[in-house]
Amino acid sequence: MIRAYIAFGANLGDPAAAFADALQRLDALPGTRVVASSSLYRSAPVGVAGQPDYLNAVIALDTTLAPRPLLEALLAIEHDAGRRRDFPMAPRTMDLDLLLHGDAVIDQPGLQVPHPRMHERAFALLPLAEIAPAASIPGRGGVAALLPALAG
Repeated sequence: MIRAYIAFGANLGDPAAAFADALQRLDALPGTRVVASSSLYRSAPVGVAGQPDYLNAVIALDTTLAPRPLLEALLAIEHDAGRRRDFPMAPRTMDLDLLLHGDAVIDQPGLQVPHPRMHERAFALLPLAEIAPAASIPGRGGVAALLPALAG
């Protein structure tokens, strides 16, 4: 089993219900179980104006799925939840990002682990720190040490 961390975000429809659905769908994946989930955090959209605020969280999984099949499962769950990709930074019914997969470092087309911008985003680090305060981002350092730089 590998510990993986998934970022959840939604700003369309009923984000709290989408979060509950994501937890159920993730827990039902083969060789996978949800072991922790953070509180929901409200955040303003990043890099775009005129959208509703997001609800964000992080989910910890123990999984036997390799990173690529796990990513494919996340994309399928998003799609089933009505996720559309009409334009970059479009609002979302559900967004699931693979933040960490054990201590793997992967840079392949369509798959980057750790998530390449997670260390810059309080909406990912704060919920991650809630459920895994000792977590470390390969190549970046400990989550707790990275959070103060994002306080603003």
